[in-house]
Amino acid sequence: MYNRQRLGEILMEMDRLQPGQLDHALSVQREKGGRIGEILVEMEFVEEEDVARALARQLDYPCEMNIDTEELDLQLLEKFKLGWAREHGVLPYEERGGHVLVATDDPLAVEVLDEVRLLTGSELMPVVVPTTKLQEAINSAFDRKSRQLGGGLDDLDEEENPHAEEASLDINDLLDAGDDDEAPVIRFVNSLFVQAVRERASDIHIEAGEKELTVRFRIDGVLQEVANPPKRFHSSIITRIKIMAGLNIAEKRLPQDGRIRIKMAGKDIDIRVATAPAVHGERITMRLLDKSAVLLNLRDIGMAEDHLDVMLDIIFNPHGIILVTGPTGSGKTTTLYSCLSEINSPDKNILTIEDPVEYQLEGISQMQVSPKIDLDFARGLRSYLRHDPDVIMVGEIRDVETAEMAIQASLTGHLVFSTLHTNDAAGAFTRLTDMGVEPFLVSSTVICTMAQRLIRRLCPDCRQAYRPTPEELAEVGLTREEVDQKAGGALFRPGDKQDCETCLGLGYKGRMGIYEILGVGDPIRRLVMNRADTSKIKKEAARQGMRNLREDGAVKVLDGHTSIEEVLRVTQEDMA
Repeated sequence: MYNRQRLGEILMEMDRLQPGQLDHALSVQREKGGRIGEILVEMEFVEEEDVARALARQLDYPCEMNIDTEELDLQLLEKFKLGWAREHGVLPYEERGGHVLVATDDPLAVEVLDEVRLLTGSELMPVVVPTTKLQEAINSAFDRKSRQLGGGLDDLDEEENPHAEEASLDINDLLDAGDDDEAPVIRFVNSLFVQAVRERASDIHIEAGEKELTVRFRIDGVLQEVANPPKRFHSSIITRIKIMAGLNIAEKRLPQDGRIRIKMAGKDIDIRVATAPAVHGERITMRLLDKSAVLLNLRDIGMAEDHLDVMLDIIFNPHGIILVTGPTGSGKTTTLYSCLSEINSPDKNILTIEDPVEYQLEGISQMQVSPKIDLDFARGLRSYLRHDPDVIMVGEIRDVETAEMAIQASLTGHLVFSTLHTNDAAGAFTRLTDMGVEPFLVSSTVICTMAQRLIRRLCPDCRQAYRPTPEELAEVGLTREEVDQKAGGALFRPGDKQDCETCLGLGYKGRMGIYEILGVGDPIRRLVMNRADTSKIKKEAARQGMRNLREDGAVKVLDGHTSIEEVLRVTQEDMA
C-alpha cells in the first residue's frame, strides 16, 4: 500500500537531512528509543513540517500544514474530550466521500485510530499534520466547541460581537456544575483569558487557600482580586490550564513551565504558564504577551524632551556600553527595544541575545538563550562577536563572564546595550565592580546608565483636578510657584467614577516610564576609577543636572500624566 522507504531516506531525498545527521539521530534512537521524526526535530536537524511531508509520502497519505477549525464539523467532536485528543494527537474534522478525515501526527498509531473509528462510526482517512500545528488546531477546535456550549474565547470587539459583555468570570456556572462536568470549567478558564485581555492584565495569578481559590490580575503593575472560586474546583481548573499549556497533569510536586497561544479579536496572545507546589495546592501564574502589540519608540515611552535629546545623542555612539537598570517588570526590555528600533537601519548589523525573545524586530537577528544546551548570555555574545556586528543587545548582565565579554565587545568598537538589576543609575558602576570587573575597564567603556520605573497614567476621562496641600507638594519635591506657573495652579488625581468605561473604575489606564539618566563624563569616570561608592557618584551626577526618579515623576505630575500618590508609591524605596 505504501512506499517502504525509511523516513530518514525520504528526508535525505527531499534535501532536508544530511547522512551524518541521520546517523547521529539513529544512535540516539538506539540509546533512548522514541520516534525518529521526533528525535530529528528535537535535535533541530529538520522542521516538523519536513517530517510531516516525509511521513505522508512514506505512507501515501494526504498532508496538511494547517487545519481550518472554523470550518470544522463540531458534531464529530461530540464523543471526544480535549485531554484525550491532545494526549493522542488526533482530531476528526471533516466527512468526505464516506470517510472521516482525521488529523494526526502519527498515522501508525493503529490503536488510537481504531478508537476514533469506533467513536465516529465511520471509516477514517488519516491526514498528516505537523505536531505543533495539530495541537493548536485541537485547542482551537475544542475552544470553538466550548463556545457553542455557552462560553469561550469570544471576540473582544463589541461591534462585531454583541455578546462580548457576557464573557465574564461566572462563578455560578461552576457552582451549578457537578465535579465531573468539563464544560463549566472550560468556560470559566476561557472567560478568564477574555477578561484578562479586555482589562489589559499582564499576569493572571491562581492561588489555592485553605477554603477557596483566589484569582488575581496584575493591571498596570498592581494586583487586583477578580474571583474566588470554590476550593473543590481547584484540581479541574489547574488541569484544564495544564492541558492547554501541554504540561504533565499528573505531576503536582514539581514546578512546570509551558506556553499557551490563543487569538482574540485579531490579537495573537502568547501566555507563559508557570506552576509551583504550595501548602494548600498548586498555584499557577500566567504572563500574557500581546504578540501583535505595536513596538514603541523612544518618543512613546514617556521620556521628557530633555531626556529624549540626551538618549538620541548617546545611542548613536559608534561604541560603548549603555546600561538600563531597575527591578523586574520596570520596562527595561521595552526601553532597549525602543533604542534599537530608533537606530535600526540597513547599514547597521544589529544582533540580540535575549531570555526570552519577546518581540520580533524586523531586520535584526535575535538569539534566545537556552540553558538546556548551555547557551547562556556569555556564550551567545562570544559567538555573535564573530558575526561582524555593529550593535549588540545582551538581555541581562548576570555574571562577571558576561560583563567582561560586553566590555571586550565595547573595546573592539561595538555599541552594547544591556540591563542590570540595580535600584538606581549610579548603582550600575558599583554592581559591575562588585562582580569583579576592574574599575578602569568600567570607566572607559560605560557611556550611559539609566534607571527607570513604570508609573500608571491617570484615566483621561475621569481624572479630577484639585489644589494640592503644601505637605503633598513637599513629599514630591514641588513648590506652589511651580504648580501655579506650569500647571495652572491645579494637579490631577484619580476620579471616583466606578462606572467609567475607559479605566473600568480603576482611575488609571496604561503606564509610562520615569527615568534617571546618567551620562558618563570625566568627573564620573574619575569617581568610578577610585572605587567611589554609589552615593558619591549620585551626588556628582545630581550636581551635573541629573534628575532622580522622583524628580522625573514630579515632572509627569506637573504635566497631568499621573498623580502625586502614584509617584510616591513607585519611588518610595529609592528615596528611603
